[in-house]
Amino acid sequence: MTHPASSADSAAALSVWVALESPTSHAAGVNGMMDLVAKDVAGLPIAVERVPGRDGLGDMVLLRAGLDNGQPAVALMSHLDTVHPVGTSARDLPVRIEGDRLYGPGVCDMKGGAWLALQAFKEVAMAGSAKRPLAFLFTPDEEIGSPTSRGLIEEVGRGAAAVLITEPARQGGKVVTARKGVGRFEVKLEGRPSHAGTRHADGRSAIREAAHQILAIEGMTDYARGITTSVALMGGGTAANVIPQHAWFSVDCRVTTHADGVMMENRILGLKAHDPDVAIRITGGMNRPPYEKSTAVAGLFETARGIAAGIGFDLQDAPMTGGGSDGNFTAALGVPTLDGLGIEGEGAHTLQEYALISSIAPRRALIKGLLETI
Repeated sequence: MTHPASSADSAAALSVWVALESPTSHAAGVNGMMDLVAKDVAGLPIAVERVPGRDGLGDMVLLRAGLDNGQPAVALMSHLDTVHPVGTSARDLPVRIEGDRLYGPGVCDMKGGAWLALQAFKEVAMAGSAKRPLAFLFTPDEEIGSPTSRGLIEEVGRGAAAVLITEPARQGGKVVTARKGVGRFEVKLEGRPSHAGTRHADGRSAIREAAHQILAIEGMTDYARGITTSVALMGGGTAANVIPQHAWFSVDCRVTTHADGVMMENRILGLKAHDPDVAIRITGGMNRPPYEKSTAVAGLFETARGIAAGIGFDLQDAPMTGGGSDGNFTAALGVPTLDGLGIEGEGAHTLQEYALISSIAPRRALIKGLLETI
């Protein structure tokens, strides 16, 4: 589908992005990625708005192009933050090409998708071939739930006819038309400390209470309804010979419907202490609303299928996935949202992360077609 030289050029250009490490907490790296975006569109008929970061996180960049005809825009959205700490490429996951695979931290999730979508955006902007205004939002904090970017994501989404998310494709190049909603909660417990040997009966163990609460929360998992709850982070205690005064743990909750999100939020926030002498404080809630395959989403997918057929491949969509994305926010607004439009690959968030170079050209062509058709 592509000439080897063009594939090689694309891989080389994408490698520059991957080599610049940009974990969410490393604002300098994330801002370096925003600099690369701005540099890539310099001198083109594309307006660049840079929104300064806050709370120690990186900036956002919003690109606008296309017709100024008062119509709702077609909006692309990509995040440029990754999960791998700085130094990963020097130690455990060097940026390299092995056959059709380009390895490196964040190449699949989601620098590959962001890069190829930007090339499609530039191509359409320069050709003036879109029917609507175009917008492209690059964000710095998706990997931690988009705390500083959610407002702008929703603002851009509300003004859009459709939103295209460049998270990685699912196995076999499938796109995403539905995602579970995601809830995050923090539980803090305070008991009464005492000497574990001489005053054991006087103590009220925060860790013992945490054990009761963790079992209760994990027991809320209902696979038949698509609800999962898990506790993967916890801590507490002072010393081996002290009844623990403090304990804490984090809760992850996934749901398939808005109603179940409300129900689970109420259940978790409403938990009461098993031991009345231990205080329990629970904060948090549903962070990402469910992204359900509405009629409008299904229609957008069929448009994409038609474009893909013209390019030469059969586009399919994946079953509802458990992972969240910024597409959850825009889909919840009722805006037709198509996700998983990014690069194909495997190993996201691992030290074996790679992208398929051969997928760059067809995915770029698909996004170009969507920008010109919607």
